[in-house]
Amino acid sequence: MCTAATYQTKDFYFGRTLDYEFSYGDQVVITPRNYPFHFRHMGTINSHYAMIGMAYVADNCPLYYEAVNEKGLGMAGLNFVGNAYYREPAPDQDNIAQFEFIAWILSQCASVQEARALLEKINLTNTQFSDDLPLAQLHWILADRKEAITVESVKEGLKIYDNPVGVLTNNPPFEEQMFQLNNYMHLSPRTPENQFSEKLPLHAYSRGMGAMGLPGDLSSQSRFIRVAFVKMNSVSGASEAESVSQFFHILNSVDQQRGCCDVGEGKFEITIYTCCCNADKGIYYYTTYDNHQITAVDMHNENLDGTQLIQYPLIQGEQIRLQNPVKA
Repeated sequence: MCTAATYQTKDFYFGRTLDYEFSYGDQVVITPRNYPFHFRHMGTINSHYAMIGMAYVADNCPLYYEAVNEKGLGMAGLNFVGNAYYREPAPDQDNIAQFEFIAWILSQCASVQEARALLEKINLTNTQFSDDLPLAQLHWILADRKEAITVESVKEGLKIYDNPVGVLTNNPPFEEQMFQLNNYMHLSPRTPENQFSEKLPLHAYSRGMGAMGLPGDLSSQSRFIRVAFVKMNSVSGASEAESVSQFFHILNSVDQQRGCCDVGEGKFEITIYTCCCNADKGIYYYTTYDNHQITAVDMHNENLDGTQLIQYPLIQGEQIRLQNPVKA
């Protein structure tokens, strides 16, 4: 399970949590402009936009979970088990394997508007990366500072939805997630007034009661509602530090703690990492389950005209600052 969100102050931010019971060996990966993308059905793109994101690198190919490109377009894939449906390659269409979808879009599109044009021609295929890496059942959020959309490949075809909240989790399908927000339109960050009955002297006995009824469980529908509420009511300063800090607070509202989501055989789903990318500046920030210190990788500190992937393994282990060290 995962949660993705957008946020905007002076700059535009895009990120997600990745919740699972194990890691594939994720790394922050920068793909420079001249790294050759070899697409299974569409040939090779030798020159393209640079991008940065979290990926598993297999056979020198970055399998991105999410990424942003140098133009400020972000894209993330989230589990959509039971609903995702991919097809055989078809004539007269751009046949894109599920695992290369993010690279296909971000290598060529500078905006959601440009991505919409590519999506009109795309057929997401059931081509596996390898026998060891079968198809992942996903849907995707694409966003820039102007708009966000959700893309779902289902049996009925490729569905593209406007995403006015800039949030995505997992099941059910996106239009159903959005519809469920109608059940929570009464929520507010403000102290509630008595609407129950004027005959009863009811009063607020605690702060935060305007959000009474906000779901607190770990289901994907509840996480969608909770992050949408937190994000839409979020207030922060416009500085980089304040914006990044607030973004992590938004996604931390749906953290998964080890032990609370039992998937059997002694395994538990946890928030393996949380990321926030300043899409305008190309700075990728992340924390991990065991390291809450925010780490940053700036794509513009690298040679973006290169041909080789640039990889940064995640810094693991809690980084604790002792405020009162032993004096010499």
